[in-house]
Amino acid sequence: MRRPDAQEQAVAVFAALTDPTRRALLDELARAGPATGTELARRLPISRQAVAKHLDQLAEAGLISSAEPVGRRRPYRLEPAPIRAAQLWLATLANRWDDRLSALERALGATATPTPDRGAT
Repeated sequence: MRRPDAQEQAVAVFAALTDPTRRALLDELARAGPATGTELARRLPISRQAVAKHLDQLAEAGLISSAEPVGRRRPYRLEPAPIRAAQLWLATLANRWDDRLSALERALGATATPTPDRGAT
């Protein structure tokens, strides 16, 4: 399996973050640390089955990972690398726009004609 490039990783992250339940799960893991699906279902107003579905989608996007199960317990934890990849992609995009806007500003400044001073006689 090939490793996704930065843009593909960013798309996966943004797609995963569109759902408010997945964002709530990430917030809970960030706030309280690793937790099992059952523990997360107890803390949030959603079913264990819904939690499992959302955890699968978050794992697919690389935003969380699970440790080896201990008995029937499988704790999930946040993975910061995909968020950093998405931030890097956004920063690159923002820099490109900043460069274009700066160039536009310079071009507009170069073509601007000075207005006469109306207060002079």
